[in-house]
Amino acid sequence: MRRVSSNPEETRSIGAEFARNAPAGMVLSLIGDLGVGKTEFVKGLALGLGIEDQVISPTFTILHEYRGGRLPLFHVDFYRLRAEMELDEIGFDEYLNAGGLCAIEWGDKFANRLPSDSMRILFSIDAGCRREIVW
Repeated sequence: MRRVSSNPEETRSIGAEFARNAPAGMVLSLIGDLGVGKTEFVKGLALGLGIEDQVISPTFTILHEYRGGRLPLFHVDFYRLRAEMELDEIGFDEYLNAGGLCAIEWGDKFANRLPSDSMRILFSIDAGCRREIVW
């Protein structure tokens, strides 16, 4: 599937649409450079799940957990992690098995720690500054 977004609102809308059919236990590996829309997509996932909390980037906290929707949403950011053992320190595997939707920014950094059935979602910017989202 390939979707194109011209602004943050469209990116959130694509995320919301995606989340409406996401099954419990799904793991998403969000891959793309800084500023391509990964966090906006996760904001949309939260909307699609019916989560009302404000979603913010977990770059500094590594992980945010959101509840109150159809499924819990676990938003993880591998960007600042330097070693795989840091995943153990935050109990990463427990979130993978918690029956929610797990969205991992920079998921390719420790791809070996993700389940084999994880879905890769690639984010890029085209020549017209539109975001391309492919899964």
